[in-house]
Amino acid sequence: MTASYQQAGVNIDQANLFVKRIKPLVKKTARKEVMSGIGGFGGLFHLDLKRNPDPVLVSSTDGVGTKLKIAQILKRHDTIGIDLVAMCVNDVIVQGAEPLFFLDYLATGKIRMGTSIAIVTGIVKGCLDAGCALIGGETAEMPGFYNDGEYDLAGFSVGVVNADRMIDGSEIRVGDRIIGIASNGLHSNGYSLVRKIVFEIASLDPQAHPAGLECTIGEEMLKPTRIYVKPLLNIIKYFHIKGLVHITGGGFLDNIPRIVPLPCKAVIYRDSWPILPIFTLLKELGNVEEIELLRVFNMGVGMMMIVSEKDVIEIMDRLVKLGEKPYCIGHIEKRDPEESPVIFSVP
Repeated sequence: MTASYQQAGVNIDQANLFVKRIKPLVKKTARKEVMSGIGGFGGLFHLDLKRNPDPVLVSSTDGVGTKLKIAQILKRHDTIGIDLVAMCVNDVIVQGAEPLFFLDYLATGKIRMGTSIAIVTGIVKGCLDAGCALIGGETAEMPGFYNDGEYDLAGFSVGVVNADRMIDGSEIRVGDRIIGIASNGLHSNGYSLVRKIVFEIASLDPQAHPAGLECTIGEEMLKPTRIYVKPLLNIIKYFHIKGLVHITGGGFLDNIPRIVPLPCKAVIYRDSWPILPIFTLLKELGNVEEIELLRVFNMGVGMMMIVSEKDVIEIMDRLVKLGEKPYCIGHIEKRDPEESPVIFSVP
């Protein structure tokens, strides 16, 4: 009796066919700096030093978390790749860096061509939205490790910013204003709590259509994370931005302190932006305390920028012209040592 890799559950021919099938998709994301196609041992990218003579490379890696479970339950896989790209490039842009390229890692028990191509289609869409090139990745077929139909995703992005244009929060001062830019829903955080509330506590079917939502609960949970790269690059080009905050895991309470310097605190105005219906629904179904919502979810604000008071109106006007929904949601005050770095008040 002889054994083979295919008998063990790994189909090399299928993997090679998958790479062949996605090459035309990946090619759509190419930038002039890309020096290689997919399929090599490594992706090659030639850094343009004329645009950034004193370059600082900014990198980020992330996954999609248990939102993957929703895609697998609904058998819809064409948007989850957008989430993967968004979680990485949104973290790169907050440093003022332009995302240059992206790599992905897809692990599954068995390569299913339709599912895998749908995932990559979403990744390509995300890269196009962010203006970065998909220059490589890895597809790992791991029988016995993942159940049938299960997969996991991880991504990695690299961006560049000239050293004198970095955004690190060090210039934030008392009196600066906080502009919030709207999210479109849950994005990709808090899904362990979401699934517990929706499927365990409320026992909702993914096809249920709760009052207040414009779609089914399953479709709401699968809305892809917004990618803020292009509008923010436009704003950074014309205005001095002191700080940017990507509201991901940790919500308001854990993310804002990452950028606000120690002598300062962020004062967030309650009711200064519309709370999206999904968050109200989750609060009611799960009897979730407001402070818990604010430390888990984005609550309708996916990105924040901290700017000088004199620039607020112009920046918000430009954001509107760029198709965004901005809100003036707070300001910076002096912080006493015993105070929290984030407080909420009535404006």
